[in-house]
Amino acid sequence: MKNKKVQVLLFILLIVVQLYVPLQMILKQEDVVKTGTEFKFQTAPVDPYDAFRGKYITLFFKEREITVKNASKWMIGETVYATIKTNKDGFAQIISISRNKPTAENCYVKSKIAFTIDQNKIALDLPFNRFYMNENSASDAEKIYRDLSLNKKDQTYALVAIKNGEAVIKDVRINEVSIKDLANKK
Repeated sequence: MKNKKVQVLLFILLIVVQLYVPLQMILKQEDVVKTGTEFKFQTAPVDPYDAFRGKYITLFFKEREITVKNASKWMIGETVYATIKTNKDGFAQIISISRNKPTAENCYVKSKIAFTIDQNKIALDLPFNRFYMNENSASDAEKIYRDLSLNKKDQTYALVAIKNGEAVIKDVRINEVSIKDLANKK
């Protein structure tokens, strides 16, 4: 009798743990979206498909390089913290990288060194390079984005919320209009 009670309690505990982990991940992402600082990262996308996670747009960011004093001191794949500020045009700009977390008042994102460009320049692999979409509108969004991105006059960017090193893409926009809205109109 006592053994069954222990088994039931262990089973309930197992269920609670299995629900707690994904719920915490979701709540953390939602907190970043709601209370994080928003930045606009200019993009140039490609549109692949992931059979497990669905349709998404792979985003290539113009602002992913930073000038450093000696690029050879940084290792490819090394985790770094990139401090982000908004430039005069209203877009995100990486102003520095560090191996240590910046102070709380700075907005930063945890990233990795992708490669070195030359002796004084490093490219970062930003952690928010996929924008997932509804399967029904993703194809239309891909076509719209491809067509409009060829025109140099169109301004495309990802609206990214950043908080405590975590980042979440809120939207991809073309000329201040959500790609979701553009795809739904089609």
